[in-house]
Amino acid sequence: MISRRDLLRSAALTSVAMPFVSTGSFGQADNYPSRDIHAICGFPPGTGADIFVRMYGKKLQEATGRTVVVENKVGAFGNIATEAVAKSKPDGYTLFIAPGSSFLAAAPSMFKKLPFDPVNDFEHITTLSKLPFLLLVAADSPYKTVAELVEELKKRGDKGSYGSAANTGLISSELLKAHFGLKTEEVKYKDAGTLANDLIGGNLLFAHLDPAGSAGFIQSGKLRALATSAKDKFVSLPNIPSASEAGIGNSDIIAWWSVHVAKGTPKPILDKLEATFNKIAVDDEIKKFLANAGSDPFPGNSTMLKELLLKDIKAWAEYVKLAKIEPLG
Repeated sequence: MISRRDLLRSAALTSVAMPFVSTGSFGQADNYPSRDIHAICGFPPGTGADIFVRMYGKKLQEATGRTVVVENKVGAFGNIATEAVAKSKPDGYTLFIAPGSSFLAAAPSMFKKLPFDPVNDFEHITTLSKLPFLLLVAADSPYKTVAELVEELKKRGDKGSYGSAANTGLISSELLKAHFGLKTEEVKYKDAGTLANDLIGGNLLFAHLDPAGSAGFIQSGKLRALATSAKDKFVSLPNIPSASEAGIGNSDIIAWWSVHVAKGTPKPILDKLEATFNKIAVDDEIKKFLANAGSDPFPGNSTMLKELLLKDIKAWAEYVKLAKIEPLG
C-alpha cells in the first residue's frame, strides 16, 4: 500500500520534472520564433552565394514575421561558418542556409581534420535548391567549346592555370583535368569575385563557378559558359551543354543548398522549420529567382537530406581520389 508520504513525494517529483518536458520542447515550439533569427553565410557580402542566403532569409522573414539577420563568416572554404553553427545554441535561432553539398558533404574528404562532425553535430532540416557549376572562360578568348579549351590546355601543360574559390569548383576542374590528362595548375582564391575578374583579365584560362555568381558576367558579355558540371541538362540552363554533352564523361557534380541547425534543437522547432522552408522552396518569387540564377527548386525533408548527405560524403571521397587531390591540413 502506498503511504501518503510516498504519494506526496511522487507528486512533488512529477511537478518538478514535468515543466522540463512541456516548456522545454513544445512550449518553445509554440512561441517559435519569438525573436530575431540569425542566418550564417560562409561567403562574403555581395557574392552569388550571399545573395542566395539573403533571398531565403527574406522569404523566411516574410513567413515568420521575424527579422532574419544574415551574418557573413568567411574563410577556410566554409569551415569557419560551419563550425560557428555547430557550436551555436540549439534553439532554432541560428540557421545554416548553405551549399550543404560543399560545406558538409565534401568537407571530410577535402580536409585532414575538421572542427565539426558534418553528420552528427547538426540537425538536418531540408533541401532547398540544386545547381551545377559552370565551366567558364573569358568571353574574348578564342575557346567556344570544351574541345578547343582542352586543346590549348594540353599545349600549355603546367604553364596553364585555372582558379578555384569553392570545393565544388575545385573538384569540377580537377575532374576535367583527370578526364583529359591535363597538367593545368590551380590558383586558389578567397572569393569568386576576384577570381572572375582575373579570368576576365586573362590571368587564368578557365574556372568553374556557380551560376548565380557568374550570371552577371555572362549576361554582360565578359564570361562564356562552355558546359555545366552535371551529367544531365538543367531546366534553368537550357542553352549550356551538360558535362556529358560537352565530352566530360567523368563529371556529375551537383551543388545543393540546404538548411541545418545545431544538434539538439527541439523536434517541434525542426518540424516548423522544415514545413516553412518547403513552402519557401516552391514560392513563385523563389522559383523565378532560382531560374535566373541557373538553379532548380529542390524541396525535400529531413530524412531525405540526411540520406543525401551520407550518399554524397561517399561520392566526394571518390571524387577526391579520382582527381588525386591531397586533403588540406
